[in-house]
Amino acid sequence: MKVNVHAVNFTVDRKLVDFIQDRLNKLEKYYDKIVDADVYLKVEKTSDKENKIAEIKVNVPGDDFMVKKQCKTFEEAVETASEALERLLVKRKEKIRTHI
Repeated sequence: MKVNVHAVNFTVDRKLVDFIQDRLNKLEKYYDKIVDADVYLKVEKTSDKENKIAEIKVNVPGDDFMVKKQCKTFEEAVETASEALERLLVKRKEKIRTHI
């Protein structure tokens, strides 16, 4: 799966990009028709400790899924967002299976 990582107003290191790629590749286990994914990483300028935002947009034929999570670290945000995407993709797969 092709994963595009977009860091807003900062540069992202290779380790984080590899982590995101590995984590999103696991989504293909739940739904194998994923075309690509766009990941947007943002840092919100607040006094809050949970100021790292990860938005993941997954393109599948006929639909797009978008999940946005805010956590203390980008790794944690990507992890929780991908878990939410897992649930969405499994639900989508079940829905398609019942219509066949």
